[in-house]
Amino acid sequence: MNDALPPLITALLEPARYAGVSLQPVERVELMETHGAWVLLAGEFAYKIKKPVRFPFMDFSTLALRRQASETEIRVNRRFQDLNRPATQLYLGVLPIVGTPEQPRWGAPGKADAGQAIEFAVQMRRFDEAARLDHLCERGALTPEHMTGLARRMAAFQAGAAAAGNGQPWGHAAAAMRWPRDNFTSQRTALTEPADAALVRELSEWTEQRFNAIEPLLSRRRQKGRVREGHGDLHLANLVLIEDEVLPFDAIEFNDALRWIDVASDVAFVWMDLLSHGCPGLANTLLSAWIDAGGDVSSHTVWTFFASYRAGVRAKVAAIRLGQLGGAGASTEADASLAEARRYLALARDIAHPPRPQLVITHGLSGSGKTWASSRWLAAETSGRAIRLRSDVERKRLHGLSALAPSGSGLNAGLYSEQAHGETYASLLSRARMLLADGWTVLVDAAFLRAAERADFVALAQSSGVPFHILACEAPPDELRRRITERQARGADASEATVEVLEKQLDWLEPLDASERACVT
Repeated sequence: MNDALPPLITALLEPARYAGVSLQPVERVELMETHGAWVLLAGEFAYKIKKPVRFPFMDFSTLALRRQASETEIRVNRRFQDLNRPATQLYLGVLPIVGTPEQPRWGAPGKADAGQAIEFAVQMRRFDEAARLDHLCERGALTPEHMTGLARRMAAFQAGAAAAGNGQPWGHAAAAMRWPRDNFTSQRTALTEPADAALVRELSEWTEQRFNAIEPLLSRRRQKGRVREGHGDLHLANLVLIEDEVLPFDAIEFNDALRWIDVASDVAFVWMDLLSHGCPGLANTLLSAWIDAGGDVSSHTVWTFFASYRAGVRAKVAAIRLGQLGGAGASTEADASLAEARRYLALARDIAHPPRPQLVITHGLSGSGKTWASSRWLAAETSGRAIRLRSDVERKRLHGLSALAPSGSGLNAGLYSEQAHGETYASLLSRARMLLADGWTVLVDAAFLRAAERADFVALAQSSGVPFHILACEAPPDELRRRITERQARGADASEATVEVLEKQLDWLEPLDASERACVT
C-alpha cells in the first residue's frame, strides 16, 4: 500500500519525524485513510492531512483550500468541547509542514512557517478508539443512558448554535433536495447492476414525492430557527465516549451547506446509523429524548426524509470508494464497498416504508414505575420507529418550560390545575394522532387514572386502525410514597408529583375494567 502513497505521507510514516511535536518518543505510526484525508496516528497525537481531491461536495484541490479547511475544522469542532474538561479538548491546532515531500519537517503555527508550508495538518489529541460509539455498539456496550446523554447534549448545543439568517443561503427548502439528488447521481454512476439501478430509481422517486409533501414545513422550520450551524456528519464513528459522556468530533468543515442544516437532519444521521447497527431500541431512546430535551415536536414529519437521505450519504461514500478501488470485482475491498452501498440503500428503503405502527399508553399512580417501564419498552421495541410522549414533559412544554425546570406550581394550581391537566391530555392526544398518521408507533407515558382519558386513546387506536396496548404499573401505597420522596430529593426528573399529589390520585383512581385488562402487555 505504501508504494501508492504520495512521498510526503510515506515520509511521515517514519516515527523519527515526530521528535519535535510529540511529548513522548513515537515508536510506530499508523495510517488511516478516508476519501478526503490521510490520518497519521503517532504517539499521543493524530495528524489529519487533507488529500488534494475535488468532488462536487468537497474541494481540497489547492494548498490554500486545504489550509482554510483545516482551520475551519478546528473552529467547528471546538464548539463541542468543554473548556473545563481537558479530556474533551481533542482539536489542538493546525500545524504547517515545511521542507520537501521527501524530507518534511513540522513547522510552528504562525505566518512565517505557514508561508513556507508545503502542506498543513490538523493536530488532534488521540482517544481510545475502542470508545468510539460504533465500536461500543458492535460490542453491545452502548446503552440507553448514553443515548439520552447524547440527545440532551445535542439539544443544548443546537439551542445555542448560530441560526441561519434571512440573508444566508443555507437550509432553504429547495436546497434540501440538492444533496439527495447528488447522492443519486453518484449512485447511478457506480451501481449499474439492474437490481441496484432499480432500487436507486425507487428511492429517488420516493424522495421527490416526500420532499413535495414536506416542502412547506421545511420552510416554516427554517423561519422558526430550526436551520443552524450544526455538525453535518453525526454518525456513530464520529462520536466517542469520554469520561462517561458522548462527545461529537469530526464535524464537516469542507462545505458550509452541509453543516448549516435543519437540526433534525443532524440527529437523524445518528438515528439511521443505530438502525444500521441493529440497535432500534437505542434509536427510539435517542429520538424521544432529543424531542423531550429540545421540544422539536414537528421533527417527526421531516425525519424519514432526512434519515433516508443520510443512509444515501453512506451509500454514496461507499460508491465513491468503490470507484477509487476500481469497481466491483477489482478486489476484496471493492466488493466490500459494493456490499456496503447496497446495505445502506436497503436501509434507506426500509426507512421510507415503515412497518405498521401501534399505540401504547401507561397506567399507574405517581411513583408506580411508569417511566421506568416505558423506558424499558422503548429500548426493547424492534422497529426503531417508536416515539415516547411524557405528560410531565408535555405539560411543561405547553407552558414554555424545559423538561427539568421546576414550575413552582402548587397542588391543583398552575401547571397542575384541572384546566392544565385537560390541556395536557388533549395535546398528547393530538400529537399521538399526528405521529400515528405519519407511521410512528406512539408510547404515551402518563397516569391515565380516569377511564374517560383512556377511552379517548382507545378510540384513536381504533380510528387509526392500529393495535392498542397498556403498560400497567402498580406498587403498594407505602412504596409509592417512598419512591416519590426519593425522586423529589434527587431533582433529576420531569415529574413534580409529591406525596400530597399521590393522596389525591388515590381518591380519583378509576381502575382498568375487564376490556382494558385484556390490552395490558
